[in-house]
Amino acid sequence: MTIRPMTIDDYEEILALWNACLASPRDIDDAPEAVARFLRRNPGISVVAEEDDAIVGSILCGHDGRRGCLYHVAVRPSHRRCGVGQAMVQACLDALRAEGIHKCALVAFTKNEEGNAFWEAMGFDTRAEIYFREITL
Repeated sequence: MTIRPMTIDDYEEILALWNACLASPRDIDDAPEAVARFLRRNPGISVVAEEDDAIVGSILCGHDGRRGCLYHVAVRPSHRRCGVGQAMVQACLDALRAEGIHKCALVAFTKNEEGNAFWEAMGFDTRAEIYFREITL
């Protein structure tokens, strides 16, 4: 398995992965132009995991200059519990550290028991004292 920076050329394959693994990729945020813009804004920080020339995992990772954020962490079910997610997260955290970023956040659905167990094992804390809020523009 190889972990490498994500490029927009990976779009079709990562979109198929997201559709298979994630609760609901969003049309606007996950359109090719939006993903390309995100990758340009955060060069070299998002990653894919490849095995036998196929993408088996992906993470969109970026930062705002102060805090990093992981989005759309996805690993093919056949490749879970094999270190793929851990290797991708570590690559993203290393890239954020290289950019001078000292914190990283993510959103995990409360009903995603497998995912939440993974994040806890990776050392991510749950912040019970905050609410996550959003507005669609």
